[in-house]
Amino acid sequence: MATEMTMPQLGESVTEGTISKWLVEPGQSVKKYDPIAEVLTDKVNAEIPSSYSGTIQELLVSEDETVEVGRVICVIEVDEGDAERESSELESSEAPKAIDSIDRIEDTKSQKRRYSPAVLRLASEHHIDLESVMGSGKGGRITRKDIQAVIDNGGVPKSIPVTEQPTVKPRSGTNQRQVVTESGDVEVPLSSTRKAIAANLVQSKQDAPHAWMMVEADVTNLVSYRNQIKGEFKQKEGFNLTFLPFFIKAVVESLKEFPEVNAVWGGDKIIQKKDINISIAVATDDALYVPVIKNADEKSIKAIGREVNELANKVRTGSISGDNMQGGTFTVNNTGSFGSILSTPILNHSQAAILSVESIVKRPVVIESDAGDMIAIRSMVNLCLSLDHRVLDGLICGRFLARVKEILENTSKENTSVY
Repeated sequence: MATEMTMPQLGESVTEGTISKWLVEPGQSVKKYDPIAEVLTDKVNAEIPSSYSGTIQELLVSEDETVEVGRVICVIEVDEGDAERESSELESSEAPKAIDSIDRIEDTKSQKRRYSPAVLRLASEHHIDLESVMGSGKGGRITRKDIQAVIDNGGVPKSIPVTEQPTVKPRSGTNQRQVVTESGDVEVPLSSTRKAIAANLVQSKQDAPHAWMMVEADVTNLVSYRNQIKGEFKQKEGFNLTFLPFFIKAVVESLKEFPEVNAVWGGDKIIQKKDINISIAVATDDALYVPVIKNADEKSIKAIGREVNELANKVRTGSISGDNMQGGTFTVNNTGSFGSILSTPILNHSQAAILSVESIVKRPVVIESDAGDMIAIRSMVNLCLSLDHRVLDGLICGRFLARVKEILENTSKENTSVY
């Protein structure tokens, strides 16, 4: 039985996705849950699993084409046994029945004029009259590859004067300024991941009025404690105990006391989140991912450390899933891991705040003692907070940072357990 598969919703508020790569082709057999396509949304890169076992009959969406959630993307000839099970499930849940035939009446003209954001962007940048382009997609629809071919061949139709071009709103992250390329320059094509990062960060900067604060914390006792136990911990637990889990734990405890900071912007309201889900930034050579530690307030330092290690490995091996990237309420960015001592992070879109933990640096500090002020060598760290000024003000964020600082400065073998 021929059955349609639609673009799934890969996260809250996700309304569309771009098929960056098909992993199957017509005539290929697949099993249920086998990945059939790589998809890129404004929140996550993920693979779409097959909902059925059967044979791929038709791919209805081109690579690099952006489609809305719920649109049919391919047709599968479902194996008889799987089809019977699916039919039974549909009947019991009163879901719409699978189609008995893939014959559909299509309005070719309508299809052709449904341009994706990528097509609109390229056409706008290069002043291309879309009415003059022959589409190779389903029903004559113009794809990004069609526009790129026109550009590459130098045959750009311009029957509509530039001044009369219809107004096209570029996708977030698009830079309309023309940049001159000189001899010896290297042009690096944008990957789908790089485009998504650019779009998300531009949207965050455009939507949210960023403000910034910083405190420095004396983490000498924390450094001493971690160095004392890291060898035994690695032998017992099988992974390295870094400083990051201590910082995340301090943030989590502070968020419990200041729930106003654990919030997201809701358009016409502020939403204080019940769960504390910490997004962490994990970089690869060419991209940045932000997986999430769910319910971090219920986890020990050891448990947080294990999850940080597992999520980082998933990112670097390409096995991170969409679920691993969803639901973050506050972000901790470990910029200190590559030597940074000061930064102004951009908010993870819709979250109210992000904290960058900078490099721990030994330096002379004036400290108070019974004998008076004295200079000592201490391990110091800067904690840099960016905030959405629509949601938060300096007073509450100052108190939040002060509490994070207090917890870190009192972390020691005597009063802190990693278990």
